[in-house]
Amino acid sequence: MPLLQNDRIFLRAPEPSDLDFLYLFENDTRLWPVSLSVAPFSRDMLRQYLDNALSDIYATRQLRFMVCLKETETVIGTIDLFDFEPLHQRAGVGIALVADHRGNGFGKEALDLLVAYGRSVLQLHQLYCSVTVSNLGSRRMFEQAGFTQIGVKRDWLKTSKGWQDVAEYQMVLK
Repeated sequence: MPLLQNDRIFLRAPEPSDLDFLYLFENDTRLWPVSLSVAPFSRDMLRQYLDNALSDIYATRQLRFMVCLKETETVIGTIDLFDFEPLHQRAGVGIALVADHRGNGFGKEALDLLVAYGRSVLQLHQLYCSVTVSNLGSRRMFEQAGFTQIGVKRDWLKTSKGWQDVAEYQMVLK
């Protein structure tokens, strides 16, 4: 089976046709605390991003994939590599799925595909992520994918409900 797909989903590069999805997704204020966004994105900003999305990860230090259902080719989320550090062979991981598709294994499957890509194509040594302590579903997903919690940053994110602790996770790829 090709590298970026399994029986239920596939990962692909962003395309111009993803503009409407990204516009709604990136401007969903419920996702802002984890994406560290504080202002909405315009369609023009997202159009410019899509125009440059196929850039080389070595130049941009980031790479986004669209998570799609194999059966219908419907986009259900995004998964990103960011803060790519070629010298130290590591990158951060971020994932977000639309609410209707959370909790049924798609996130873990996308993460497994991304890990395989990072290991075999980018030859990364490690991946890492940050997850709010209260986000039990995401924490469980990263742990099931083989990430290990290596610490907690106390009062790390300020939200409308107060300060949130953030768990730090790491996976050393062998």
